[in-house]
Amino acid sequence: MSPRREPVPVVLAGARGHGRRHLENIGRLARLGRVRLAGICELIPLTPAELDGFTAPEQSGDLGALLASTGARIALVSTPIQTHTDLALTAARHGAHLLLEKPPAPSYAQFQRITDAVATAHTAAQIGFQSLGSHAIGAIRDLIADGAIGDLLGIGAAGAWARDEAYFRRAPWAGHRRLNGTDVVDGVLTNPLAHAVATALALDGSTRAEDIAAIRTELFHAHDIEADDTSYVDITTTSGRRVTVAATLCAERPGEPYVVAHGSRGRITFWYKQDRVLVQRAGHGPVESFHGRTDLLDNLLDHLEDRAGLLVPPESTAAFMKVVETVRTAPDPAPMPPGAWSSATDEAGAVRRVVHGIDDLVAASAGTLKGYSALGAPWATTSAADAAGRAGAGSGVNAS
Repeated sequence: MSPRREPVPVVLAGARGHGRRHLENIGRLARLGRVRLAGICELIPLTPAELDGFTAPEQSGDLGALLASTGARIALVSTPIQTHTDLALTAARHGAHLLLEKPPAPSYAQFQRITDAVATAHTAAQIGFQSLGSHAIGAIRDLIADGAIGDLLGIGAAGAWARDEAYFRRAPWAGHRRLNGTDVVDGVLTNPLAHAVATALALDGSTRAEDIAAIRTELFHAHDIEADDTSYVDITTTSGRRVTVAATLCAERPGEPYVVAHGSRGRITFWYKQDRVLVQRAGHGPVESFHGRTDLLDNLLDHLEDRAGLLVPPESTAAFMKVVETVRTAPDPAPMPPGAWSSATDEAGAVRRVVHGIDDLVAASAGTLKGYSALGAPWATTSAADAAGRAGAGSGVNAS
């Protein structure tokens, strides 16, 4: 019988908001004896109620000091986008392995600093694209490789979500492209629906920077924000295929995001939050399947025990970061005219903006690999979209 391993000490930077999910996951793994919450890095310490179930972890607003005092082996970073680079570099300097929330950085240059620091420190890093832990990814790629849908023609993704106006006031950086001269890039493609972009690239097998040949964007916003809330990206890979994503936070009827692999003899649809796959192909009835998912912190722990390779190492998100860079350097998103949207109030009294017809446009984009301008959206003028695309494509692909 193998000797019992001691729980791995973990520090969590950012334990509120989305970080609460990581805190709950750490609690799950702690109950299994795999980890121990050694510290919490928050500017305002968590209350005893927030830490219910944990045994008084050390708390500090200084990640470096916390790593030094606790000896934590893993730093889990779930903080505002513009803080990711400094905190990741701090973890590397202290020899801590890293689980870094998506997007890993607000620019390709900062992403490169993180990857270089991790390589120099000889530590492991995992990027928090949970959808890439889905077992459906491998299953779909096997189907494509086996010719189940014929030749792969392209990948289209659709994300029709809704966020109320309070969502863009949840933090000082929310809805910003930059804040006090610092890049944030909190747009629909780069943050809330970043999984759609990363998952589409993964299904195409185009995850590295060198897999990307060109990127074109169409960026718009209906809300009174600086960043984009309704956007389209068209990625040409070095294989010659196209990967497209249409996304909005202004849906009329919000639904589950999905990715479609288009083949010459059928298609495969993947609802990545549900791990659900639908195969439709010539000469066969539709086949639906559900798949398991490997938690990324579980996988990182397995990797440190030499029992698994990392599912989402930084290099596998470099293509996604090329998209982030394209969005970052593109002209500012175009505001939609007032006639393109209207306000809606939900049962709880939350007010949000709804773009007329956007649900159908997002679905049509995933089905045809066309952008909003090509689909005839009246607010997506060809001249504005082309200008944004030309500027964004050049800067995004060539950034390093």
